[in-house]
Amino acid sequence: MEKKRAAAFFDFDRTLLTVESGKLGLYYMWERGEVPLGFLLRAAVRNVFFRLHLYSDQDFLSFLLTYYKGKPMARFKEEAEEFYRHRLKPRLAPNILERVAWHKKAGHVLVLISGSLRYILEPAAKDLGFDHLVSTVLETDARGILTGRAVGPLCLETNKKILAAALAQKEKIDLSVSWAYGNHQSDLPLLLSVGHPVVVEPTRPLLKEAGKHGWPVLSYGTAEKAGLKEQTA
Repeated sequence: MEKKRAAAFFDFDRTLLTVESGKLGLYYMWERGEVPLGFLLRAAVRNVFFRLHLYSDQDFLSFLLTYYKGKPMARFKEEAEEFYRHRLKPRLAPNILERVAWHKKAGHVLVLISGSLRYILEPAAKDLGFDHLVSTVLETDARGILTGRAVGPLCLETNKKILAAALAQKEKIDLSVSWAYGNHQSDLPLLLSVGHPVVVEPTRPLLKEAGKHGWPVLSYGTAEKAGLKEQTA
């Protein structure tokens, strides 16, 4: 019988990245004169409610996607590498990058899994040596114009777990010996589906769950190695 492999699933926003990529992206485009002030203000208000856990991941991301409606996808792909190098890479969390390196050395399958948009995450996944990228994909029409919607389900909450399970089946990954890293209570379905859940700078609801289960809790910059063992399962 063929042996299944262990994987490490890393969330991106406020897990591997210390901030929210969508928020940085809006300000980046605002500086370039590409975002109307009204949209930026509406996004800021929704972000406040999101941080207070009064606005769901699904609702917030669905709103952000409406910005793209009617715009060419090619324009955003052209800007993605510069955005990653100058805005995202300097904000990657040192301690979580150490975890990525440890999993790579251990021979685990590296999976970047996030509700963020694929075109934003592709440079990060390539630069950091991830084997797979599972994310939200923007829908385009036949002319390459964005519709303001996603292709398929948003990679959030239970959908993230479902997409991870589908990848695991395809790649012969054993979730029971795999790791997952997340920061938000919406990551719970994925965290509960693996054998080694780890939380990073967790929200209060997720910290409470981590305490119940005895999960390791990591910060962005400390040298803590909670839960790390020389395992190669």
